[in-house]
Amino acid sequence: MAEFADLHIHTNYSDSSFSPEEVVAEAHKKGIQCIAIADHDTFKGIEPTRKAAEEYGIEVIAGIELSSEINGKDVHILGYLFDYQSVDFEARLNTMQDTRISRMAKMILKLKSLGIDNIELKEVCDLAQSKSVGRPHLATVLKQKGWVSNIKKAFDKYIAEGAPAYVPKFKQSPQEAIALIREFGGVSVLAHPMITNVDELIPQLVKAGLGGLEAVYPDVSENVRDHYKGLARKHNLVVTGGSDSHGQTGGHAAIGSTKLPYAYVEQLKAAVSRC
Repeated sequence: MAEFADLHIHTNYSDSSFSPEEVVAEAHKKGIQCIAIADHDTFKGIEPTRKAAEEYGIEVIAGIELSSEINGKDVHILGYLFDYQSVDFEARLNTMQDTRISRMAKMILKLKSLGIDNIELKEVCDLAQSKSVGRPHLATVLKQKGWVSNIKKAFDKYIAEGAPAYVPKFKQSPQEAIALIREFGGVSVLAHPMITNVDELIPQLVKAGLGGLEAVYPDVSENVRDHYKGLARKHNLVVTGGSDSHGQTGGHAAIGSTKLPYAYVEQLKAAVSRC
């Protein structure tokens, strides 16, 4: 029987509504035999997912999604197959997570200046199973408190870029994110390049050590996928893909909505030795 993979899944250790146990159960239901947990700026969800996956015989790949910025654009760098038990790597991530909490506190202060004075930092942070708190958590509380009717409106009205309670995120360059992943033995992949739209930067990211492109992504035409697969061939990069599932958080695809043949996983593993 053919095996399939979904190499971009989030848990409630960052900004998904699904626990590791729910992620694994959903992957099993959708016929996925290999998943990668790629939480934002944390890898604390990997081990709980691996334990939950033992029941189903599902393989769990270590992953992470690091935020970065260049020329005013947000660029997300995925990391795979790094040493997620490294104390040094965890310490570096803790710095990013502390900045996330500081950013959240500033957004809550901005909301209070707008008259939304019944939201506390602790209740927002409590929605995450780690310190990797983000805007979806704040949007959830805004909805729970009745300030908006849904998550999208929370972003549009209050916390999207340019909205009155928005605060910029932790800034590192994509090159720095790539270097961090490589330092701890992993492969770096440009996340959803068709959304980030920084094709002109790919050559310099390759020079910095970029190892792959996430060419297979939900709701993307075959022409677009073929375009990024072609860029991957041109620059000798591995191709990855996945659902970018955030559980039942609005606006995101479901686990298994993007299925990769297991050959993609084998190519990703082979790329480790080249990085």
